[in-house]
Amino acid sequence: MRLNYHHLYYFWAVAKDGNLTRTAAQLHVSQSALSSQIKALEEDIGQVLFLREGRRLQLTEAGRVALTYAETIFTTGNELFALMKDGAVRKRQAIRIGAVATLSRNFQENFVRPLLEMDAIEMVLQSGTLADLLARLSIHSLDLVLSNRRVHRDAQNPWQSHRIARQPVSLVGKPRRTRKAFEFPRDLGSQAILLPSLESEIRAGFDLLCEQYRTTYRILAEVDDMAMLRLLARDTDAMALVPTVVVQDELRSGVLVEYCVVPQLFEDFYAITVKRHFQSPIVRSLLKRRDGDVLGEGTSAQWIAPDGVSG
Repeated sequence: MRLNYHHLYYFWAVAKDGNLTRTAAQLHVSQSALSSQIKALEEDIGQVLFLREGRRLQLTEAGRVALTYAETIFTTGNELFALMKDGAVRKRQAIRIGAVATLSRNFQENFVRPLLEMDAIEMVLQSGTLADLLARLSIHSLDLVLSNRRVHRDAQNPWQSHRIARQPVSLVGKPRRTRKAFEFPRDLGSQAILLPSLESEIRAGFDLLCEQYRTTYRILAEVDDMAMLRLLARDTDAMALVPTVVVQDELRSGVLVEYCVVPQLFEDFYAITVKRHFQSPIVRSLLKRRDGDVLGEGTSAQWIAPDGVSG
């Protein structure tokens, strides 16, 4: 007996959503027809796949095994479609990048700059929460996600977190009136400070350092968006705790200066992908770049375009 992939697809859709009525509406079929398709699959394989709990359907142990296989089957099919549609058939290769909304805009621009100079590449850049972007990545509507947090893989989600850059974190602010060099941590109390929010790994590391040094600081604002942190650093007299890529333009122009590099404090930048049978050569090339290039300290000419992609 051959597996009926039409039945398997309906099972997969319901298992992903957990609601028969909602899935039927999304697939434009009746609820009874959808139930019949799943029932036919259960009869074919000789296993019960769902148990009903109230209005929701819960996977049985056999259902969870079947879902694992269905995920592989249909994500591979999506890969094939994307490869043929965006790679082999179209002359311009498409790359779809997601970026966590609070991530530094300068970092995002530095990362995608080589793509903007390639006529043969069509780029789509989307922002959102990490959870939302990972959901899009899992169904292959994104090729990679940029984040400052590592994502750990599990049985259901084979994430691959590539650390593409690491940068020390600095205290920056407007030029100081004194010629005396800023000393950390002694001068922390000399002016108010702008900090990332408590959820930030940078903030956690900074607070731990301050505890170790037994020093305190005066907070002007806590900000989870690096773009806003950059604006406040530029438009107030407070110093800001940031990786310098966030304020690279202000540092180059002299609007802001680096007071000091905070010891033992770094921000890591990640490109998150999902395991694929056919990884985009554009993605592979982007992931091979050096830290300096990704952080805007190099030049886009150092990026080696993949075979078949011309400027």
